[in-house]
Amino acid sequence: MEALWVCLAFAAGFLAHHIGLPPLVGYLAAGFLLNATGQHGGAMLEHVAHAGVLLLMFTIGLKVHLRYLARIEIWGSGLAHLLLTAACASLAAIGLGGFTPGPGLALGLALGFSSTVVAAKALEAKQELRAFHGRVAIGILIVQDLVAIALLSVAADQTPSPWAAALLLLPLAQPLLQRLLTQSGHDELLLLFGIALALSAAGLFSELKLSAELGALLAGAMLARHPRASELSHALWGLKEAFLIGFFLQIGLSGWPDWGTLAAAVGLALLLPLKAALFFALLLACRLRARSAFLTALSLASYSEFALIVARTGVDHGWLDERWLVLLALAIALSFAIAAPLNRFAHPLFERLENWLTRWERHVRHPDEEPIHIGMAHVLVFGMGRTGEVAYDYLSEQNQRVLGLDSDLSRVEEHLHAGRRVVYADAEDPGLWHHLPLAGVRAVLLMMSDPQARTIAVTQLRRHGFRGLIAATSHYPEEAEAIMTAGADITFTHFDQVGLGLAEHVFSELQDRAGATA
Repeated sequence: MEALWVCLAFAAGFLAHHIGLPPLVGYLAAGFLLNATGQHGGAMLEHVAHAGVLLLMFTIGLKVHLRYLARIEIWGSGLAHLLLTAACASLAAIGLGGFTPGPGLALGLALGFSSTVVAAKALEAKQELRAFHGRVAIGILIVQDLVAIALLSVAADQTPSPWAAALLLLPLAQPLLQRLLTQSGHDELLLLFGIALALSAAGLFSELKLSAELGALLAGAMLARHPRASELSHALWGLKEAFLIGFFLQIGLSGWPDWGTLAAAVGLALLLPLKAALFFALLLACRLRARSAFLTALSLASYSEFALIVARTGVDHGWLDERWLVLLALAIALSFAIAAPLNRFAHPLFERLENWLTRWERHVRHPDEEPIHIGMAHVLVFGMGRTGEVAYDYLSEQNQRVLGLDSDLSRVEEHLHAGRRVVYADAEDPGLWHHLPLAGVRAVLLMMSDPQARTIAVTQLRRHGFRGLIAATSHYPEEAEAIMTAGADITFTHFDQVGLGLAEHVFSELQDRAGATA
């Protein structure tokens, strides 16, 4: 039976990919097809799907800084959107569906949530999880998760365990976890460490009657500032993607609709533009640029799998008819099928609508979206880790006007205290290149640890008309080839150059000794 699921998922995903749709649309279709033939998911598929979601949340946490949640564009727009959506949806449920106020409000709130899985996959596929709009989207989803915990507690008449207060001591475990990550090597032990931490944190939160997904996310966030967080995320990538196929199959297996249910689900799917438009308006009110607001809103334009949990709770407690499970499953599946291709083409779509959308921008800009002032710098160094720091210092000694840029605020502060000119900038944020003045820049050095970030930066620099020198580091020949293909002028392969440098030193030392004994 498991072989049938895997083969059908592959065939449907393969077909979707070759007609220009994301494979997840094919996985959803495979789930509905399996349901139509009388198949059921069973415990195995449920465990695989749940593990996939937990690993996804853990890898999101590896790229999230929790203090970012305090920003008004995250908690303000997230809560305002939920309240407005819940008010409208609950009034419709009470007036048209015959619900009482309590269940109507719960259903309205559930429809206000956006899918973390779809948003995170879309942002990750475009390397935008750390972009400004990606951080805002993930922050809003975390706020929604916190509201979801409260809603589920009320709906299921379940309160968190009194021991949940002990979770406030979790930061004390951060040094130990970071040390374990440092000493876990680079192979299967690193992968096993990530799996063990994600699943154990999720299990702990679940035992305390809290969201398991939130537990996995917070566990990842405790390691977000570790130098090897990106390596751990890459190690988990393949396993997470494979397990998430089970999640999409499970959504499709939720039920087969009749025509009335299908029509209602299509009606809910047609309301998604209104959901996105409300996010867009609220984010503009928080001073975001139209581009950032649009990309954030589009990534959140879906219904959440959490709505199914609320529906199941409602069925179990008798205030919701069982047909709502099938209706919501289909509406969620349709929202996934709509959101996935829209997010893939989000940037070209904005370019087409840019003239109209920018009319709604506020004149006062968000601090994170102000143009970067590079002064009279002739050389930019992206990535101010150890390698970037050495390059910066050498160029400064040669009387070059250098500016360092880094996406780690704490590292930026350290360099500023050391007297270097360094500013915050994320090379993976496509929006950066729209307001980075490059007219007087002669050379750009790319020293970021992430090879994909270096390739993206080269592509963006050339796309925005930069004709100066681009130099980048690489660890492997295939990385160097990708960087050169993207448009770089020089690549420096660490292992090759280290070997060459060591050999030169050895040869020089041998000559000195030979001369001394002659």
